[in-house]
Amino acid sequence: MSAETIHEPRYSEEIVPFLAGDGRALHLVHLRGLKKADKGPVVLVHGAGVRGNIFRAPVRQTVVDALIEDGYDVWLENWRASMDVEPGEWTLDQAAVLDHPPAIRTVVEKTGADKVKAIIHCQGSTSFTMAAVAGLLPQVDLIITNAVSLHPVVPATAKLKLHYAVPLVAQLTPFLDPQWAYGGPTRTARMLTRVVQATHHECENLVCRWTSFTYGTGFPVLWRHENLNARTHDWLQHEFGPVPFSFFRQMDACVRAGHLVPVEGFRALPEDLGEREPETDARFVFFAGEQNQCFLAESQRRSFEHLEHFHPGRHALHMLPGYGHLDVFMGKHASQDVFPLILSELDRPVLH
Repeated sequence: MSAETIHEPRYSEEIVPFLAGDGRALHLVHLRGLKKADKGPVVLVHGAGVRGNIFRAPVRQTVVDALIEDGYDVWLENWRASMDVEPGEWTLDQAAVLDHPPAIRTVVEKTGADKVKAIIHCQGSTSFTMAAVAGLLPQVDLIITNAVSLHPVVPATAKLKLHYAVPLVAQLTPFLDPQWAYGGPTRTARMLTRVVQATHHECENLVCRWTSFTYGTGFPVLWRHENLNARTHDWLQHEFGPVPFSFFRQMDACVRAGHLVPVEGFRALPEDLGEREPETDARFVFFAGEQNQCFLAESQRRSFEHLEHFHPGRHALHMLPGYGHLDVFMGKHASQDVFPLILSELDRPVLH
């Protein structure tokens, strides 16, 4: 981890509320740069237990900065897994059917754009991809997805943890929360913090160590420490919140099946959506950190090959050497190694 010069963002932000399909209050954060955004809207979708702010780590240039400077109209979606909305149990199905479609409709209504592009990460990726391949996001013509999409593949030790540890711990608490590092509200929370302290010694940041306990079995799981500057490693202490076991139970079923598995019985989500031809014309661009210890890079390769089977030559896959999971966006060199690839794919015409 190293220090670097951080520049203040040159944009304003506006909170744009919208209602999920079940009436839950969610919101978008609209970020406007100093110059006119002439390339259309891009929606960024965060993963589980974080928030849209995860795309704005204290680095020299964030992906938000890069997008705005390149002329895009940037929107951060805070769906039901966000720290910034009322917490509760959730599944990928709920996000796919109830959250992402009204979020995209809101962006279309506010901008007047016919098409929207999306940059999606982790469980934002899985749930958004579920919605797209089920035909629920016809306005989205390009999807840049990081870490995992339709085919979750995890390390063998993480698979065992999902199969055996999740059911046991779920009997004690309905969710996990890395903020318990600062003092858990229950006996179970305090006990789990002691487990984290006893089993994770990769750094002095207890929230960082808690995230590794929560999301897998690596040391660490969500990034490579050498890819983070010191300020980002400190900042991330406040960027992780509760994650319900309703999600982990679904992910266990998905890992067992080898593809995403709907669990809610929504008619809008075909049960075989991870195997059938997608009901979307969107072009997918898959990004995978080769050192990802949360979801192996094979996850994205399988989803790329699956979609290429139906539309050969349409999609793209980028394997990122030296990167893990979230450092793809918050790494100190991501502005040089990753963001140019993202901008290049966004600028490429989508042929129908």
